[in-house]
Amino acid sequence: MPQTITTGYKALCEAAEREVETLPTEEAIKLAGRDDTVLIDIRDIRELAREGRVPGAFHCPRGMLEFWIDPSSPYYKPVFGQDKKYVFFCAGGLRSALAAQTAQKMGLKPVAHIRGGFGAWRKAGGPVEPPETMPGEQKSA
Repeated sequence: MPQTITTGYKALCEAAEREVETLPTEEAIKLAGRDDTVLIDIRDIRELAREGRVPGAFHCPRGMLEFWIDPSSPYYKPVFGQDKKYVFFCAGGLRSALAAQTAQKMGLKPVAHIRGGFGAWRKAGGPVEPPETMPGEQKSA
């Protein structure tokens, strides 16, 4: 029997955006490097290798988010135990809305996500570290 999806990704993302703070890219760029803010990059490692990184952002793959936030998890990362604002971003702003919502539901606060994600960050002129060379590849000039 075929599956019937009753709630699509758009509805999930819209609900998340109603529950968490969504930052315009320009405002997020101003938060970069501040001592009271942690930028959390939830993109896949292949996206970072292909597109580059935001300098100083903490990389947390989306699939590990809940495990890295929870202090009772064997995978807990102390970065999530700090008294700071956590600003999530992905490539385009959809996964980060869901990630910020999940983090907030887990008790992490304050949280926000960047409207438009890394793509909007780059387009707005935010600082970007160039992609790293993957093993076996040559860096293009």
